[in-house]
Amino acid sequence: MMAVGAKLHLSPAARRPTLPQLLAVALLCSASYLAGIWHHGGFTAAPAAGGGGASPSPVSIATAASVACVSPTTAGVARVGGAPLDFEAHHAADDTEAVNAAPARRAYEACPAKYSEYTPCEDVERSLRFPRDRLVYRERHCPAEGERLRCLVPAPKGYRTPFPWPTSRDVAWFANVPHKELTVEKAVQNWIHVDGDKFRFPGGGTMFPHGAGAYIDDIGKLIPLHDGSIRTALDTGCGVASWGAYLLSRNILAMSFAPRDSHEAQVQFALERGVPAMIGVLASNRLTYPARAFDMAHCSRCLIPWQLYDGLYLIEVDRILRPGGYWILSGPPINWKKHSKGWQRTREDLNAEQQAIESVAKSLCWKKIKEVGDIAIWQKPTNHIHCKASRRVIKSPPFCSNKNPDAAWYDKMEACITPLPEASDIKEVAGGELKKWPQRLTALPPRIASGSIEGVTAEMFNEDTKLWKKRVGHYKSVISQFGQKDRYRNLLDMNARFGGFAAALAGDPMWVMNMVPTVGNSTTLGVIYERGLIGNYQDWCEGMSTYPRTYDLIHADSVFSLYKDRCEMDTILLEMDRILRPEGTVIIRDDVDLLVKIKSVADGMRWNSQIVDHEDGPLVREKLLLVVKTYWTLGDEKQ
Repeated sequence: MMAVGAKLHLSPAARRPTLPQLLAVALLCSASYLAGIWHHGGFTAAPAAGGGGASPSPVSIATAASVACVSPTTAGVARVGGAPLDFEAHHAADDTEAVNAAPARRAYEACPAKYSEYTPCEDVERSLRFPRDRLVYRERHCPAEGERLRCLVPAPKGYRTPFPWPTSRDVAWFANVPHKELTVEKAVQNWIHVDGDKFRFPGGGTMFPHGAGAYIDDIGKLIPLHDGSIRTALDTGCGVASWGAYLLSRNILAMSFAPRDSHEAQVQFALERGVPAMIGVLASNRLTYPARAFDMAHCSRCLIPWQLYDGLYLIEVDRILRPGGYWILSGPPINWKKHSKGWQRTREDLNAEQQAIESVAKSLCWKKIKEVGDIAIWQKPTNHIHCKASRRVIKSPPFCSNKNPDAAWYDKMEACITPLPEASDIKEVAGGELKKWPQRLTALPPRIASGSIEGVTAEMFNEDTKLWKKRVGHYKSVISQFGQKDRYRNLLDMNARFGGFAAALAGDPMWVMNMVPTVGNSTTLGVIYERGLIGNYQDWCEGMSTYPRTYDLIHADSVFSLYKDRCEMDTILLEMDRILRPEGTVIIRDDVDLLVKIKSVADGMRWNSQIVDHEDGPLVREKLLLVVKTYWTLGDEKQ
C-alpha cells in the first residue's frame, strides 16, 4: 500500500497503454458517462457548433454537460432550476504548473446590508471629504487600498430577474430598486409611478409631459433624426433616461449620465430598464469620452449652469461633439416668457441667462439652428477654418495648445476650444466624414483611414471585424442562451479595443458598453464612437461608475493579462461580481495558466465556472472561462 501523498513513478513502457487498453478505457468512459446522463434526466439539446477548427461540444451555461471522460454522477455537478451543471475545467494544454501555482481557495463573505447599492468611486460618505464647489465632491473619488471592500455586494431581498426588452423600457420590479423618492418628487412630471410590486415608466419628463416619444418627434422636425446621420447621443442629467429609451426605436444610441445625488438611483433605474447609462457629473474633470464622439448632446432641464465659469461646461460639450454635431437645450431659460412664473424666477434673470448661453455658443462658432417652443438647437461647425480666423476679433476662449483632445481620465477641463483636425476646404468635414448608420458600423473609421492611430492599419481593423464575428459565433455555440432574444440585454466589454465584439452583436436586441482600459491603447475609443457604438475609459484597478447588478453579461478579453502586475486579481473579480446581475454570465478569454488561477478565486465567489477550448481547438493556449453567478440575496445565505 502506498503512503498518502506519495507519487507513483512508472517506466516509459509501463506508462504507454496498448491499443486494447485504450479501447477498453474508452468503452468504460462512454458507458459511465451515458449512465450518468440517464441518471440525471437525459440529454439536453443545444445548437450545432459553428465556426472552424476542433470546437468543443455545445455547452449551455445553464445546462452544461461534461466534455471529458467523467461520469456526471461523480463529476462536480451543481444544479440550477433542476438541470445538472458540470463546470469541470477541461483543456489540452499542460496546466500542472498552473494548478500548483493557483492560490488556495478563499470563500468571500457577503458584505453587510448597507452596501447593497455600493458604488466604490461615488460613495456618499467618502464624497463629503471633498469640496462642494462646482460639485467636485460628486466626481469619482475611489477608495484607497485599505478602504476597499473585500466582500460580495448582496442583492436586495426579493430581487428578481429584470423584465426582458422591450417590456423593461416601461416596467421594473420594485424589489430590485426599492426607492420611492422619485415617485414622490416627480409625481406630476410623469417620470415614474409605483404599481404594486412594480415601477412603471410612462415616458414623461420635466419638459416633455406628453411623453418622450412626442418630444423626440418635435426634435425630429428640426434636425434629421431618421436618415442615419445621427447615431450616437449624450444625455446630460438624464433622470430615468426616458429620452435615451425612446431614441432606441429610432436606431439612435444614447449614453445617459447623472450624478449620484438627491435624485436617488436615477441611473440605476435607467439600467434596470435596459437603457445605457453611467454615473457622471459635469464638475471639474473632463467627461470620460474622447473628442468628436457624439452626433448630438441633450439637456432637458438638467440644471447645469452652462453660462458660468467662462462657459466651461459648454466648451466641454464642444470637445465631445463631432464636427457638425447638435446641442439641444430645453427647460430654463428656453421659452422663459411662457414659463418664468412656473419656474419661480424673474424674467430679467432668465433673459440674462439665455443671453449668456447664446454668447458662449457664439464664441464657440456654433450656429443656432432653431428655437421652437421649449426647444432650442445649436450646431457645431464642420471645421475650424472660419473659427480660427474669428479669434482675431473674438479672443476668448482661445484654442487649446498641446493638449491631447482625447485625454479624459481625471483630466481637468480647460476654458479653451479643442481644435478640430485640419481641413483644406471650408466644405470639408474635419477628421473625415462618417457614413450613415448602419453602414458606419463596418466602414473603415476615419481615424484609422487617416493614420492618426499609431500602429493600426485598415487591414488590421478589417481582420479584427472578421475575427469577432467568428468569436461571437463560437460564444453562441457554447452558450445556448446567447441565441435567445430575451436572455441578455445589458452587456459590458471590459477591453473593447475597436468594438468588434459589440459590432458582431449589433443585430441582436442588446447593447454593449465598450470600455477601453486606460493602461492600454486608449486611442481606440474614438474608433468605437466612429462606428456608431458607445463606451468609456476605465482603469479596472478602480471601480466602475455604475450601480451594482447592472449587467447581464460581462466579456473580459485579455483583461487579466493586461492588469497582471498592476493590481490584485480579486480586486477586478470582486468589481465584476458587484456589477453583474444574479444568474448573469461572464466570459473570460485569456491564457490557460491565468484562467486556472482566476477559476480558483472565482470558485470562492459563489460563481459556477468551466474552462472550455478556444474556437480554434484544444491546442491553443488561450481558452475561455465561462461563468454563471449564482442567485442569492440579503438574508438568504443558504441559497
